[in-house]
Amino acid sequence: MTKKHVLITGGAGFIGANFVEHLVEKGQENLVVLDKLTYAGNKDNLKLVADKITFIHGDICDHQLVKELFEKYQFEQVVHFAAESHVDNSISDPGAFIQTNIVGTFNLLNTAYHTWMTGPNALKENFQNARFLHVSTDEVYGTLGKTGLFTEQTPYAPNSPYSASKAASDFIVRSYFHTYGMPVVTTNCSNNYGAYQHKEKLIPTIIRNAISGNPIPIYGDGKNVRDWLYVKDHCTGILKVLENGKLGETYNIGGKNERENIYIAQKICDILDELLPQKTSYHDQITYVKDRPGHDFRYAIDATKIENELGWKAEENFESGIRKTVRWYLENKERL
Repeated sequence: MTKKHVLITGGAGFIGANFVEHLVEKGQENLVVLDKLTYAGNKDNLKLVADKITFIHGDICDHQLVKELFEKYQFEQVVHFAAESHVDNSISDPGAFIQTNIVGTFNLLNTAYHTWMTGPNALKENFQNARFLHVSTDEVYGTLGKTGLFTEQTPYAPNSPYSASKAASDFIVRSYFHTYGMPVVTTNCSNNYGAYQHKEKLIPTIIRNAISGNPIPIYGDGKNVRDWLYVKDHCTGILKVLENGKLGETYNIGGKNERENIYIAQKICDILDELLPQKTSYHDQITYVKDRPGHDFRYAIDATKIENELGWKAEENFESGIRKTVRWYLENKERL
């Protein structure tokens, strides 16, 4: 790792915090984390590395702040996690998603462009190795039937305000490469899980309700399928793309762990029955609830490109990763 300054937006969030930890473990210095600390951001996620980073409480939509940070630190790399990402919230309040995911991404890109370049296709001498990595989601591709996989060539077909806002941000990043020659790369990941995930998400919700003795809510018939990616595997993939990804390219990062939502709940109940037994099985608490509007049936990622071109692969399967995740939450119950 070099001495260059690196900006991590949304670094107090779930995936961002895990990535910051990963960089610190790799010896990266001069890390600046910018986070608005909305409901999904938590400074406690960074407590293990707090003395190794510079934390800035701020909004990526704040043009003056972002400009001042680029002027002060002369970032050579930006890893952009900051996003509103909860689908249910995007249904009830889409405005925040448009602002953060679209306007915020534009603000970062435009500031990086004016810092790194004198004009289209003209990087300044000090920024020949600059790179902007945009972290996105497989939800931009829409939904799959029972077969098939999302590839980097899959047409975009977002179905929620959240995924639509992420799709828009992906296109803005793409446009800065094709119009200005900006050194950008994009990653689209499948569903992540692991330490520090916000309690609203599926897996923490299942664990929280289970150990609290409450009903475990599962949308619809529980047959919706997701491709699950252990967050630490995602972090190694992001770093591979940051260091070696081809500029202007997109890399899909997936775990090849397709599981139905009902299976997720049942597996967690199995683990809890073993690690924290109670009088009755946790399975008895599983309850089916009304499906969410526009609920995509299935997501699944084809990660062949990043595996073949950059030599990445997921180390964890779902069964090994979920056991580590349940143990972490049982040791950190305040995070539920």
